[in-house]
Amino acid sequence: MARREIANLGENETIDEVYLVSNKQLRPNRQGNLYLQMQIGDKSGQVNGMMWNANDHVYRKFDDGDYVRIQGTSQFYNGAMQIIVSGIERVDVKEVDESYFVHLGGAEIDGLRGQLAEMLRGMKNPHLRNLAECFLIDEEFMQRFCRAPAGVKNHHAYHGGLLEHVVNLMKVSQAIVPFYPQIDADLLLIGAFTHDLGKIDELTYDKGFAYSDEGQLIGHLVMGVALIDEKAHEAEKLGGEPMPYELVLRVKHMVVSHHGKLEFGSPKVPMTLEALALNYLDTLDAHVISYGKLIEEDINTDSAWTIYHAPIGRKLYKGEPPRS
Repeated sequence: MARREIANLGENETIDEVYLVSNKQLRPNRQGNLYLQMQIGDKSGQVNGMMWNANDHVYRKFDDGDYVRIQGTSQFYNGAMQIIVSGIERVDVKEVDESYFVHLGGAEIDGLRGQLAEMLRGMKNPHLRNLAECFLIDEEFMQRFCRAPAGVKNHHAYHGGLLEHVVNLMKVSQAIVPFYPQIDADLLLIGAFTHDLGKIDELTYDKGFAYSDEGQLIGHLVMGVALIDEKAHEAEKLGGEPMPYELVLRVKHMVVSHHGKLEFGSPKVPMTLEALALNYLDTLDAHVISYGKLIEEDINTDSAWTIYHAPIGRKLYKGEPPRS
């Protein structure tokens, strides 16, 4: 029997399948009765799961990041698919085909890591090259950087997603430079590499995806600046000379301003050409990936349009469905 992928679930389908569970929460409703809320997913997508009349015993049967067998019914609610769970049991990882849950295999991760290193080591500016090298030779950092997601739910929300997002952004950065000679190519490239560094500590990703305490209290922009300061000191030792103050300042400015607007979480708006370009390119990559996912996973299969998505304030046009 074919596997029931999350992205292919239809309305009111009976479900008996193994999925990955995360972000479980035991909550009371208005009447004081407990229910269990969780995120249920595989590599095709992720949906909300609800189990009514739950209790502490059920809550403790599994942990975030476990594989579980879910029994229940799919339901369309408030513009999104969810699963009403009637039964849930932990499944031993040895009994699971993890290819159904992994977006990027080991060879793909290694390939992206190689591309990252090649681009960074190809920079002409020796100070920025030394700064990048201090990250590349830090194996503990690189292991975490290559495993981290770029987000919890939105774009590149899977192991290796941060690496893939950064490599994509670096390639696009290199592609636009010939059209804008006033932009410093090496600065933009190092900005693309460093802009989300803090996510290796902002997010937890060993068991499911969530925000760490530090991530919620400090955030990846501030955490990224701290990492740059640390590696800038190491780069001075590696290069045998001080890092130019303004150069490091420009790199850190790209990190803190890359969200573009104060209301989007940046403490500063972009005030250099490289920071401005990085903001637009980061938004482009994130939106194309996340909007594409909304189209791919849309459950409104008989329509040329997706359902309305409140977070982006619009429907998306898919094109006319093929005629039989």
